[in-house]
Amino acid sequence: MKHLIFDILILFVSFSIISCSSENSIATTATTDNSTTTTTTTTTTLSAPSGLTATAGDGSVALAWTANSGASSYTVYWGTSTGITSSSTTLSNISTNSYSHTGLSNSTTYYYKVATVNSAGTGTLSSEVSAAPASSSDNSSSTTTLSAPSGLTATGAAGQVALDWTAVSGASSYTLYWDNSTGVSISSSSITSISNDNYTHSSLDNGTAYYYKVATVNSAGTGTLSSEVNATTLVLLAAPDNVSASGASGTITLNWNAVSGADNYTLYWDNVSGITSSDTAIPSISNDNYTHSSLSDGTYYYKVAAVNDNGTGALSAEFSSVLASNIQGSETYNAHTYAITTSAMTYANAKAAAAALGGYLTTINTLAENTFLTTEFYGTYGNAIWIGANDIDTEGTWIWDNGTTSSDNGLTDNISTNSVTWADNSTKKWNGSGNGSEPNNSGNEDCANITNSGGKWNDLPCTNSLYGVIEFD
Repeated sequence: MKHLIFDILILFVSFSIISCSSENSIATTATTDNSTTTTTTTTTTLSAPSGLTATAGDGSVALAWTANSGASSYTVYWGTSTGITSSSTTLSNISTNSYSHTGLSNSTTYYYKVATVNSAGTGTLSSEVSAAPASSSDNSSSTTTLSAPSGLTATGAAGQVALDWTAVSGASSYTLYWDNSTGVSISSSSITSISNDNYTHSSLDNGTAYYYKVATVNSAGTGTLSSEVNATTLVLLAAPDNVSASGASGTITLNWNAVSGADNYTLYWDNVSGITSSDTAIPSISNDNYTHSSLSDGTYYYKVAAVNDNGTGALSAEFSSVLASNIQGSETYNAHTYAITTSAMTYANAKAAAAALGGYLTTINTLAENTFLTTEFYGTYGNAIWIGANDIDTEGTWIWDNGTTSSDNGLTDNISTNSVTWADNSTKKWNGSGNGSEPNNSGNEDCANITNSGGKWNDLPCTNSLYGVIEFD
């Protein structure tokens, strides 16, 4: 009797546990030796349905998908803009793997996702499809969105990624989705109306990873997205720096600093400023210098780029040189070109020679520029060389041949007294001090020149004959 009562109690407890469990199925078995065995089965939400399609009708969209084993029902999420989520409008308690969405507006695109429902809840959402209902006169045959393109590949190059995929029959175009991180979706940046089964994504940052998916488009809308691919754009070499050009007698010698990793260099040139990679090119230069010869008189502009297996690197700053019968020793400094007259002449004649070539007698803005001009031209072309400073118009008020400079708080234009200095506030521009200080207008001296190897200035009569330094912007 005691054993019978004990067995009844066990059966009652087991029944209560089974009745109270909604998520877990618990089976309890009593054995003849009064022990029990309990088995627990956990139910989880189901994966997203596959194969979702949307077919446009007249005021309706017919949806179909592959049935999921274990589904108790399905929920369709929809909206009139792309990017459907679980917060979108729902059509719930759908008992089969298809649904006809009616009462819709023709010519409006509707977007859909579907999820499976079981006792554990609602599963993940499917990929998105879309369709645009149309009247029977506009939609004589039903159309569904197309499957995702296969075979998507991405190949990185300098500043661009080349993409290819297998064409999908019936496609009117393709939409490419991309991002700089993995997980591309229909919410990512997109490139639409691609008419071919390939695309070159250009104007990209070098050395950067890009991720892509592609979808087919037809009259029913945009189909499912392809698998994701990625590619990294190539890193090009930096532009050569410290470029310079020196011209004389139909020849221009060009120099630049070598770039680490360069296999060779390409030089681009023209007779007009604004050099790009579309200008005349001299490729495969093996050294960090080049002699451009057999040239006629004129101004020559250059940029140079380093080259390796990744391609042609960034172009250097533009530099130039001038060839003319009445100038020589053309040099480049800080994106300006300087030359000196072929013979000694008066200040007026030097000024006229500069203007005839589109230049001016040099305006010296900095101590570094003054040092450059002294190093390149003083001594080589005489022990005094004309510069642009003069007080011809008003005695004691010194100005430059090309006018004033307004961008350096008066540093360039402050040249009328012996005490003026460069930006270091210690190095004087004019020569001498005290009674022997320049400018002193001794003998109607109205034109300035670099007068010694230290770069100091002196005033002389403008009728003296000196070589003149010409500057070109």
